[in-house]
Amino acid sequence: MFSKIFRLIFPALSPQEIKQKYNIPDQFNAKIRITNDGCFVLTCEELPGLITEAKDGKELLRMFNDAVLTYFDVPRRIGDVVHNKMNIDGHGTFLIKTDEQALQVA
Repeated sequence: MFSKIFRLIFPALSPQEIKQKYNIPDQFNAKIRITNDGCFVLTCEELPGLITEAKDGKELLRMFNDAVLTYFDVPRRIGDVVHNKMNIDGHGTFLIKTDEQALQVA
């Protein structure tokens, strides 16, 4: 509920506008490993120090977006999504529905 009200006050820029404004690359080569307890751990050599963890691919995409936005110092009022798709070999493609900012598996 809070996020919907927040977005009414501060409409998000499109992912492309955010990438252009903050010089964020269109693609990253991320390394993803699965821990013994089944969690995904993502690191990215192109962004030293970036690491995030999630329980599934959908959450990993959401966490990766948050990590990238934080890494490039993008204020929360600007947007929540910079990458709306992630392909994880053997697990499918995970998408973000941009109209509702909800996650779903394709």
